[in-house]
Amino acid sequence: MVTPGSGSPTPMPTAGATAKPEAAPGSGIDLSIWQLQEPVGSPGSPTTVSAAELQGGHEDPYFFTDSDGSLVFWSPEKGVTTPNSTYPRSELRENAEWSLEGTHRMSATLRVLSVPSSVCVGQIHLGSGGSSTKPLLELYYQANGDIVLGTENSPDGGQTRHTVGHVALGEQWSYTIGVSGGDTIDLTVDGSTTHYPIAGSFTSYKQYFKAGAYNQSASDSGTNGAKVAFSALTVSHG
Repeated sequence: MVTPGSGSPTPMPTAGATAKPEAAPGSGIDLSIWQLQEPVGSPGSPTTVSAAELQGGHEDPYFFTDSDGSLVFWSPEKGVTTPNSTYPRSELRENAEWSLEGTHRMSATLRVLSVPSSVCVGQIHLGSGGSSTKPLLELYYQANGDIVLGTENSPDGGQTRHTVGHVALGEQWSYTIGVSGGDTIDLTVDGSTTHYPIAGSFTSYKQYFKAGAYNQSASDSGTNGAKVAFSALTVSHG
């Protein structure tokens, strides 16, 4: 069940497609607009896989196609992190930045297969335009099954959390995260839509989407971790 909301996002042209059972990575979901950050590499400098490599069928233990055709992201608790995080990730990052003006949407259908504590499965992140390295928003799946939206209070930090749904581990669900009008966050979880204001202090920043398994726990374990399977992932800008 999900928390009821009101309204629905304006339909936009989309890029991407539903994953096919016979598809290798890159042929089911449109990976031409992404790069992949992985939980391996050098400290503070994780391995990045380019869009060209992804489209060429790149697969490894942290990013692969499951037997049902879904694209799987695996992020163990022990892993290399980006400079501004203490948590590892196997996560796609959009190869574009865009202003808050207009309408921007990312939609996904997914299943969380394992999670020690919490995993971020979708983000709108701040890009150029200032010194902040914070997200505008993060969408989390909690170990208890709750789906939680974290909205950043300002580019300086501080996050407000909103419980927006509940789904059992391994159960398929869908989300759309986006912005409209330059000042509103639009979130839809399994058909129920809610809206949240964007502080004016974010206006100077460009934004970009992220999706995958950004694990929210860290330890010395290479076997405990977050695993998320996406069967569809699309992005639209208008």
